[in-house]
Amino acid sequence: MIVRLRLHPAWSVAAVAFIALIGAAGFRSTPSVMLEPLHNEFGWSLGTISAAVSVNLLLYGLTAPFAAALMAKFGIRRVAAVALGLVALGSGLTVWMNSSWQLLLCWGVLVGLGTGSLALGFVATITGRWFVKHRGLVTGVLTAGGATGNLIFLPVLSRIVESNGWRTAAITVSVVALLVVPLILWRLRDHPVDLGVTALGGVTEVPAKPTGNAARTALTALRDAAKTRAFWLLAGGFAICGATTNGLVGTHFIPAAHDHGMPNTTAASLLALVGVFDIVGTIASGWLTDRVDSRILLGGYYALRGLSLLVLPSILAATAHPSMLVFILFYGLDWVATVPPTVTLCREYFGAAGPVVFGWVFASHQFGAAIAATAAGLVRDQLGTYTWAWYGAGALALLASLLSLMLFAGKHLKPIAPGLGLAIPAAKA
Repeated sequence: MIVRLRLHPAWSVAAVAFIALIGAAGFRSTPSVMLEPLHNEFGWSLGTISAAVSVNLLLYGLTAPFAAALMAKFGIRRVAAVALGLVALGSGLTVWMNSSWQLLLCWGVLVGLGTGSLALGFVATITGRWFVKHRGLVTGVLTAGGATGNLIFLPVLSRIVESNGWRTAAITVSVVALLVVPLILWRLRDHPVDLGVTALGGVTEVPAKPTGNAARTALTALRDAAKTRAFWLLAGGFAICGATTNGLVGTHFIPAAHDHGMPNTTAASLLALVGVFDIVGTIASGWLTDRVDSRILLGGYYALRGLSLLVLPSILAATAHPSMLVFILFYGLDWVATVPPTVTLCREYFGAAGPVVFGWVFASHQFGAAIAATAAGLVRDQLGTYTWAWYGAGALALLASLLSLMLFAGKHLKPIAPGLGLAIPAAKA
């Protein structure tokens, strides 16, 4: 007798979501390799170009909670398809720009809205609906989709920029985003009940379709969550997370390395190598999140990141020497390892509203990233070096470690509102 093992549809949904996240990550790889070419062609300062990156990072975060609410109302598939269309449009239009305000519109607004709709709120929605068993692990794997995108696109785009110019790289990103749309429409599903199954490891649950305005749903979740100490500790730590990853290293590592004589292609390859270790670290973090208290994990991750950033100014050089490779290893393992425990804590503290609340926590991540992207560019313009940007980021990461450990003071909580899970300290018996 032949026994056929049927793979649960949740894995298929997760695979499609992973590919969509890779497609969206394509654009997020472009600022690092395009800062110098845009500066050289148009004469714009690094501060001006970084401002466009900051708008993108800010909208990338602010869009997340509203996108999560829109997914609850209109479905994951529709929102994801429109988001990739916006990424393709924004990246494609840059080839005709000749003014810095057009860079702000294309890089900042259009692509910011598109990538923000496929941000970590998208991950939280997928894992929250489709997984009970292995939720932490799958969160780590999907989060690694962004790192995988960087790994794929950074070296490729860097070589395209050098050989064919930045416009060809922008068109490449646009085409890749469009190619993912048919797969989204074909294979992505909104709920397990759409296929007559339960969430993996869970029970049958018929989702209640929201009747209110999606924006009001997102704002109500923010209002209620903002009454809690846990929200501000999570948001504060995640803001620093964004400042010390996407905002600083993701945007400025290549030009900073170039300041020390390192070729752009070598620096881009090192940043892509961060993506390799990021994939390993994030998946491992998801596995650990299913087994270890998330507060301990966050405290350790941020402390490790802070120490590595404090060392970076002393090891930047013209070549990828062993000390730099050690930094790439440790920093890469820690890049977005913070995501699985943060998603888990949002669900622990805020229950059914966890994905939307995480969208707001993620907005703080991008707010920190936006500030760091512009601030580091201004530091470089004014001082001629990135050294103090690295030191400041290292100190902030150590502060984030302390904020994460402070969550232990509010570990035992009780509900304060329907759908908001655990939010304020429970009264002592």
